[in-house]
Amino acid sequence: MKQWSLARQLLVVQVVIVGLLVAVGAALAWADVADRAEESSTAEALALAKAIAAAPTVTEAVRGSNPTAILQPYTERVRADTGVDFITIMSPDGVRFTHPNPSEIGGRFLGHIEEARAGRAFTETYTGTLGPSVRAVVPVFASGQVVGLVSAGITLSAISADVADRLLPVILAAALVLILGATATYLVSRRLRRQTGGLAPAALSRVIGYHESILHAVREGLVLLDRDHRVTLCNDGVRTLLDLPADAEGKRVDELGLPNAMVERLLSDTEMRDELHLTETRVLVVNSSTVGNSMGTVVTLRDRTDLQALTGELDTVRGFAEALRAQAHEAANRLHTVVSLVELGRPAEAVEFATDELAIAQRLTDQVVGAVAEPVLAALLLGKAADAGERGVDLIIDPDTEITDLEIPARDLVTILGNLIDNAVDAAADSEERWVRVSARTSTDTLVLRVADSGGGLPDGSRPFERGWSTKPGGARGLGLALVGQAVRRASGTVEAGQDIGGGAVFTVRVPR
Repeated sequence: MKQWSLARQLLVVQVVIVGLLVAVGAALAWADVADRAEESSTAEALALAKAIAAAPTVTEAVRGSNPTAILQPYTERVRADTGVDFITIMSPDGVRFTHPNPSEIGGRFLGHIEEARAGRAFTETYTGTLGPSVRAVVPVFASGQVVGLVSAGITLSAISADVADRLLPVILAAALVLILGATATYLVSRRLRRQTGGLAPAALSRVIGYHESILHAVREGLVLLDRDHRVTLCNDGVRTLLDLPADAEGKRVDELGLPNAMVERLLSDTEMRDELHLTETRVLVVNSSTVGNSMGTVVTLRDRTDLQALTGELDTVRGFAEALRAQAHEAANRLHTVVSLVELGRPAEAVEFATDELAIAQRLTDQVVGAVAEPVLAALLLGKAADAGERGVDLIIDPDTEITDLEIPARDLVTILGNLIDNAVDAAADSEERWVRVSARTSTDTLVLRVADSGGGLPDGSRPFERGWSTKPGGARGLGLALVGQAVRRASGTVEAGQDIGGGAVFTVRVPR
């Protein structure tokens, strides 16, 4: 039986239970019907015996010379009309005047008559000439004296036959209930078999154990949503990645405080393939697929925060390479200019030109290196300055810029400042003045970064730090500033977007030290 499927075991148990309940119910119904039939037969015999004993014909006949001649036909008519098995009228001594079997007339009544001779009617169950029966014995009075006795009774076999007739509907109802119960149990069992795959309880327990182990072991986030977009299951990984509350299961996805872009995609019932979504502190790759015939949705999430940061660093390195290429190109142009001046016999002008160019480059390098203690950030600023210069944009670093003794990771600083400068250069490249101003100041408790540009500024209703929002054309835009907002929140800071005095955009970042 242990090898039986859970559905089969349930079917057997339910059928046994239903069968027992029906059997017990039928037995109780039979006992009740039997008790009621005996009680009604006793009451019927008593009422009939009293009626006969009170009849004037009986009172006169028992005192006559030949009671049997009058009473035997009378009692047989009454017996035929009422359906009782016997009516016996007798003398106070118990000598029969009437009996269904005429040969028994003149014999003594089999049963107790003492109470009736004393003037009291009573009932009893006794075995007489017709077998066991319930009977009533009633005295016949004349002038206050007991002049005869009347006994009416119904045999137990007749009562049993009546009970059997009454029990037939009960038996049919019990059989119908048993059939319906067994059918319903079979249908439930068949559905349970489909839902459990026909597994035995031990196998089902193992499957659930494996399921729970795998569910909590994987680092990736897993969420199951039903048709109403309510969370039916989520593992530990997704609780960590999305900072879900303890009571997340049973709630709709739009009640969990998730990013709007992610909520819209989950509610749209369209499948996602490696889509990038940003939360307050993480970069997530989201995939989703529909389960079965629109039964729900399976959503998986992978943390790509570190990978995205490394990608940002790679972009920065590429920027450095581009800046070096630009500087190499400019240096080659300047070197050609110096060589040409020497060849033209104008060495003084060549020396002056080379000295001026070197002074300009050294001045910017000295300013950045002296103001920024973090070498990675200093290299970023120098690279961005060269890149901006190649695009015809003047990158201005405020003279009072100073960044020292920072507790924020250099990676986050590169993400914040690099993306802000890139967006500012893109905006300034399309303007007439073409400048970007960068300032950084540190106090005892706060680092303040400010990047302004000469571009066209931000339109009304802008959401620059929301994933996917951008003023630039193209579907792959809208990530840089979202990463800036994420890095700032990760450092417990704030970032604000506003309008510069000249009309361009200005971004201000404040990060506690």
